[in-house]
Amino acid sequence: MAMAAGVSACAAEAGTPTLTWYINPDAGGQDAIAEKCTQEADGAYRIETSLLPRDAASQREQLARRLAASDSSIDIMSLDPPYVPELAEPGFLAPVPEEVQRLGTEGVVQGAIDSAMWDDELVTVPFWANTQLLWYRKSVAESAGLDMSQPVTWDQLIEAASSEEKLLGVQGTKAESLTVWINALVASAGGEIITNPEAPADEVELGLDSDAGRAAAEIIGRIGDEGLGGAGLPTADENASMNLFAGEDGSFMVNWPFVYAALSESSPDVVEDMGWALYPQVDEGTESAPPVGGINLGVGAFSDHVDLSYEAVACIISPENQAEYFVTNGNPPSSIEAYDDPRVVEEFPMAETIRQSLEQAVPRPQTPRYNEVSLGLQETWHPPRAVSPETSPEQATELITAVLRGESLL
Repeated sequence: MAMAAGVSACAAEAGTPTLTWYINPDAGGQDAIAEKCTQEADGAYRIETSLLPRDAASQREQLARRLAASDSSIDIMSLDPPYVPELAEPGFLAPVPEEVQRLGTEGVVQGAIDSAMWDDELVTVPFWANTQLLWYRKSVAESAGLDMSQPVTWDQLIEAASSEEKLLGVQGTKAESLTVWINALVASAGGEIITNPEAPADEVELGLDSDAGRAAAEIIGRIGDEGLGGAGLPTADENASMNLFAGEDGSFMVNWPFVYAALSESSPDVVEDMGWALYPQVDEGTESAPPVGGINLGVGAFSDHVDLSYEAVACIISPENQAEYFVTNGNPPSSIEAYDDPRVVEEFPMAETIRQSLEQAVPRPQTPRYNEVSLGLQETWHPPRAVSPETSPEQATELITAVLRGESLL
């Protein structure tokens, strides 16, 4: 009888559909959510996670190749927003059901919604969102006479850092973080890097050679030329910017929220002198367009369990799970409700500023050819000291256009 009972239990377990969720590396939060949603499914499905490479470009490459081969083992995917159009355009993502669309848009920060779209349709579901804030040393801002309760401009930060003989924490390395900075500046100036992202490659038009593009180039070039980003600016990523900010010459920094937890552990004295505000404006009085990042959830078009996968997605993105993920892993929610969770309010005093930033955040160019666009920007807007409003927007436009038309290689 005992043997028969054991065989019966194994048969029941074997009959439970297994959903594979391809996740980006984190501190174990997605594994915990997978286990929780499996329990709540009560036998309807079981979620297993499969770890993707650490960097987003490698994640993109692995998933794109497997989806191009109609891989049915890909059920749920944690996707970096810039690569969503590349997977949506050829039909690699299963359509989002109406009810899940509602869950993914109602009570969700606008920046996350925009990053989950392609061709005016929601093709992925916002999970957690990310944005950059302006972090500042209170003592430096006060000495420079800046009222940080009001929006500040890049010109004000440059002048303050210069007058106080301090450095600005920005990301000037020839990598994705440079594209993030360029896009935020162009969007904050009211422009777009690509004006018709849905067009065929040979008809794509860029909006860089414009007043907005030149304003962005002016800011980057000035910071580089005047040495305000420090000697290491051409290789400075997010961690290098944080370390510069924490040093004796730190003043202001644009960076993701991870810096708060990191500096709380390594430099508590700096945290005591640290404030936060919305991303700097390019033009005084014009709302800034902060970067938006995070993770959206997609379901593979070739999955054998599309319906169940979207049931699991609905569980994963619940406000409760997002709040827990923020508290345990430091990744901000896309759900507005999650920001009211008492644990979030206690652990992250800047949570409301993050939420507000995500409401006005603007994604990087939503295009199936994002990789070419990003690399073209990095090639022509680096190093920062060489960036010029007279030449850099035009050079980037010429190179990226030629690459998209098959007339040049990166």
